[in-house]
Amino acid sequence: MNTAKLETTVGIFMLAGILCLGYISIKLGKMELLGGDYYKLTAGFDSVSGLKAGARVELAGVEVGTVDRIALDPKGNDRALAQLKIRSGVKITDDVIASIKTSGIIGDKFIMLKPGGSDRFLKDNGKIQETESAIDIEDLVSKFIHGKVE
Repeated sequence: MNTAKLETTVGIFMLAGILCLGYISIKLGKMELLGGDYYKLTAGFDSVSGLKAGARVELAGVEVGTVDRIALDPKGNDRALAQLKIRSGVKITDDVIASIKTSGIIGDKFIMLKPGGSDRFLKDNGKIQETESAIDIEDLVSKFIHGKVE
C-alpha cells in the first residue's frame, strides 16, 4: 500500500515537472502554440540583404513584432517582400516608413518602423508603402576604393 502511494506521488511530481519545463521552454523560445495575437503587414524592399525570418520589428526602439517570412514579389518587379507579424495592440499608421537597420557594427538586421503623422492605421494584410532598404557596406567600400563615391 505504501509503495503504490509513493509511486503515485512521484508520478504526479514528475508530470508537474515536465509540464513546467515545457511551459518555460515555450516562453523562453518565444514560440506560439496557437498562432498568437498578431496581424500581418507586408513591406516591399529593393534589397533585404542579411534580413532573416524571425528578425525583430521595432517601433520607437521597442520590439513590436517579427519578420514572418521573406520572398520575391510574385508580380515580378524584382523586389523582395517581407511579411511582418505585429502585435495586435500596436497601431501602425498608414504613412509609416519601414527601414532595414543593423544592430551595432556587425550585428543582426532588423526592421525599424518610423511613424508618420497620419491618423489612419493599417489593418491586417495591409501594405507599408514607404521603405528603405539595407545599406550594403561592401558596395560602399568598393565605391570608395574605386573612387566612385557620389
